[in-house]
Amino acid sequence: MKMASPSSFSKAILALACAVLLVGGTSAQLSTFYYGETCPVLFPTVKLIVQAAIAQEARMGASLLRLFFHDCFVNGCDGSNLLDDTPTFTGEKNAAPNRNSLRGFNVVDQIKSAVELVCPGVVSCADLLAIIARDAVATLGGPGWDVKLGRRDARTASQAAANNNIPPPTSDLDALLSSFQNHGLSQKDLVALYGAHTIGQARCINFRARIYNESNIDGSFAVTMKSNCPSVSGVGDNNLAGLDFQSATSFDNTYFVNLMEKRGLLHSDQQLFNGGSTDSLVSAYAVSQGTFFQDFVAAMINMGDIEPLTGSNGEIRKNCRRIN
Repeated sequence: MKMASPSSFSKAILALACAVLLVGGTSAQLSTFYYGETCPVLFPTVKLIVQAAIAQEARMGASLLRLFFHDCFVNGCDGSNLLDDTPTFTGEKNAAPNRNSLRGFNVVDQIKSAVELVCPGVVSCADLLAIIARDAVATLGGPGWDVKLGRRDARTASQAAANNNIPPPTSDLDALLSSFQNHGLSQKDLVALYGAHTIGQARCINFRARIYNESNIDGSFAVTMKSNCPSVSGVGDNNLAGLDFQSATSFDNTYFVNLMEKRGLLHSDQQLFNGGSTDSLVSAYAVSQGTFFQDFVAAMINMGDIEPLTGSNGEIRKNCRRIN
């Protein structure tokens, strides 16, 4: 039997290595079919708990969606904002944009426990946030979509990155555009994703300056908001108002209609319709809910692609609040 020449042997090894890399590369990509065989009951398991949580408290839908935003904007969609602080570990929950603001962690815990019962050690917390966000939107009347999956969970977190990377409600348009661009998101992604403010509520402390000091605001709207948000700092700071004062528990396009009428609750909201480059997108979404839904889905998928941990990076947490 003739032995393979060194060059032939090297070529065979190279071909094998390429095949391995190809398989590895494929597995490292996010896929809508990622858990098709390893956890076939994943989606109905998550959906039932999300629907029950929102039925108990409609505001929870916005809170669950917001968890995904605040995760992806800090070092990628890796579940890092779910980690609790410990004596030796500082997480992101006490960063300025999250402290006394992010909520819904108990619902994530319920979902993780249920998923662990049917397919233990398989589904990451980072992927659960993506699925939960989709189901929250759909439950409140918004669009559904096929969620790309395959993320793994971070073993680290960054309070500093959470403080710096999540746009505050005082942001001007240029700062918003820059922040989203830094995450690989377009101007259209920015406006569509801000449409998530068609659900949920904000605290008085975050919109007091707008309703008392700004001129690009509808007068009757400002008066209405002032009735539950005193001008004195420290008084009523945690009083709530709907980000979409017309339908804060229904995922629709009235948020954009409000912006055109100068009824954006947050300074950053009204910046999207204030004589700048995003005015035309706001107008388009105000006219067509279908266009908004289509672009929101695309933007959510784009955001979900921000720096995921895949392959052998990270881990699959057993408990979303702590590393294994």
